[in-house]
Amino acid sequence: MLRARGGWRALRRCASLPRARRAVRLRVREALGAPEPADEVQVQGWVRSVRSQKEVLFLHINDGSSLENLQVVADPSLENRDLTFGSAVEVQGKLVKSPHKMQNMELKAETIRVVGPCDIWSFPLKMKKRHPLEYVRQFPHLRCRNNTLGSLLRIRSEATAAIHSFFQDNGYVHIHTPIITSNDCEGAGDLFQIETSNKARESAEKTHFFNVPAFLTVSGQLHLEVMSGAFTHVFTFGPTFRAENSQSRRHLAEFYMVEAELSFTESLQDIMQVMEDLFKTATSTVLSKCPRDVELFHKYMAPAQKDRLEQILKNKFVTISYSEAVEILKRASQTFTFKPEVAAVDLLVPGIGELCGGSLREERLPFLKSRLQRLGLADAYQWYLDLRKFGSVPHGGFGMGFERYLQYILGVDNIKDVIPFPRFSHSCLL
Repeated sequence: MLRARGGWRALRRCASLPRARRAVRLRVREALGAPEPADEVQVQGWVRSVRSQKEVLFLHINDGSSLENLQVVADPSLENRDLTFGSAVEVQGKLVKSPHKMQNMELKAETIRVVGPCDIWSFPLKMKKRHPLEYVRQFPHLRCRNNTLGSLLRIRSEATAAIHSFFQDNGYVHIHTPIITSNDCEGAGDLFQIETSNKARESAEKTHFFNVPAFLTVSGQLHLEVMSGAFTHVFTFGPTFRAENSQSRRHLAEFYMVEAELSFTESLQDIMQVMEDLFKTATSTVLSKCPRDVELFHKYMAPAQKDRLEQILKNKFVTISYSEAVEILKRASQTFTFKPEVAAVDLLVPGIGELCGGSLREERLPFLKSRLQRLGLADAYQWYLDLRKFGSVPHGGFGMGFERYLQYILGVDNIKDVIPFPRFSHSCLL
């Protein structure tokens, strides 16, 4: 990792240069993983703990690159009143072997500069205190400094990269589908309609800004269907919106959706296989690249989740047909209603429910035309009918809620705690 970032190579180049040369800047993660000691290094970050003794000053600093902090050892004379928990610092000195088994390297400070002081009395996060996630959710501008949220954001970043890599490695073309759309994706959920601002409203009184009603997207499916007329494999990964008045632990007003569309397929098995491969590949990557961060969640929030994940990754997903599921539900004590069977599939996981939903798309032009006419949507969706007239092929796809995916692999109870800035009914902080 050091070599990939170039930090350690820079250290080697500077080793034989005069001491007056500028110190090599290292991330905390690079410093902790350095293969050997080094002179003249600089680390920047935020103080996670400070402890002053008679003969030595100890600091722990973090810059977001690692769950583990870098220990800084300094002369007590370098301490000042601004050197407190939460303050931003720049430390320069020597990287030396740490005598502690739990840490490879530590930084012997020669200078400590407080870049940004922190008022610890009013700072809502306290040193060495494990704050409940519900508490830090009140401070969207500060919650990223919490250890748990820091780990979550690193995992989220790696999971995003893993999902993109999966699709690119399998020949999918990434499509940027629009956030603002004139398609209401009938049946996909309640929508947010776009309105003009006060300044623009006067000139827009007699017409819509876009000349048609526009909404925040609930799905990129229809735009992917357009693209599947020229590309056999496409995907998108972006924000989607639902105007549902829900306070549940599994719903957000704004969340991220992974969606894929496959052309020349007439089998739900093809869709199901991509779902399974995506889940297993992305999860294996996250577990291998963020072991310490994932361990934090599995140790303190969901102790049994690690074993569950290992079993899921090891075994083939269990599948059950719609008719089989209906027969099971008929034997249950509750009463269920059943819809007509369609060529659709859901991936259900314990504690979360639906993680992925997909289907084969209707390609029969007469059937679609008749249906749209009955709904009074034939004119608005003439473009959708055109797709079936000009070189149409059987196709299908699915969508996976990214936050629900993170919820499941980490064992997080509330979906609001796996997204940096949660938006839900009656709450839009920051």
